[in-house]
Amino acid sequence: LEEVPLEVLRQRESKWLDMLNNWDKWMAKKHKKIRLRCQKGIPPSLRGRAWQYLSGSKVKLEQNIGKFDELDLLPGDPKWLDVIERDLHRQFPFHEMFVSRGGHGQQDLFRVLKAYTLYRPEEGYCQAQAPIAADVPRGHWGAHPLSLGLQQAFWCLVQICEKYLPGYYSEKLEAIQLDGQILFSLLHKVSPVAYKHLSKQKIDPILYMTEWFMCAFSRTLPWSSVLRVWDMFFCEGVKIIFRVGLVLLKHTLGSSDKLKSCQGQYETMERLRALSPKIMQETFLVQEV
Repeated sequence: LEEVPLEVLRQRESKWLDMLNNWDKWMAKKHKKIRLRCQKGIPPSLRGRAWQYLSGSKVKLEQNIGKFDELDLLPGDPKWLDVIERDLHRQFPFHEMFVSRGGHGQQDLFRVLKAYTLYRPEEGYCQAQAPIAADVPRGHWGAHPLSLGLQQAFWCLVQICEKYLPGYYSEKLEAIQLDGQILFSLLHKVSPVAYKHLSKQKIDPILYMTEWFMCAFSRTLPWSSVLRVWDMFFCEGVKIIFRVGLVLLKHTLGSSDKLKSCQGQYETMERLRALSPKIMQETFLVQEV
């Protein structure tokens, strides 16, 4: 975990407070500065609030006052409720927020996911939405479960599904398949060695990048790295997810030395499932991205 000196953290906090208190002015004139500050990492004490501003979920909530409460009171479609219920105990089984079946964390997560199925009934629920919905409040360090408030967590999920990763959670996964092909084309430029190896092994991108992209790496990276990736993701969008994917592929399969133990399709997939901790480490990864 990258240790930021307390003095530096305090300076960053005061800069972020100024930005958040004058958000429209900063967005209009100094967007580049916001981007640089997101790359340095948002101070933990302000992360939850900053994500709301960056994602536009704050505005969305203000435009839809009372909408979440309205959805929350509705019973929901039993088809989706059963699937969500089964998924809940799988989310962060060792995290205190979600560990107890029927506990606050699980109940709150259930309410957010149920509300989304009512908000977008044609889309319903997709398993990858659970870690996304659970991670939004976890970005607000050391506070009460779903400390962003259920409404903020809900509208943040809406923004991720509709603005950042549109089409990712639809039944046929067309958007994911398309982005898998784009990632593979970009890999040709970034790491010809990795590209050639995956081509030769006939490994379709959908086999290794689906969970990466659909969960925005929350199921892959250590938590400190997830926070830093999401700081940039909320500011710059899906291109950050592509960059992280390219860094992981390049540093896992990008040299003949690395490929010695990846002779076949099975070995290559195993290597991509068990990535080296070094390349996922916060400082290294963010620098590379």
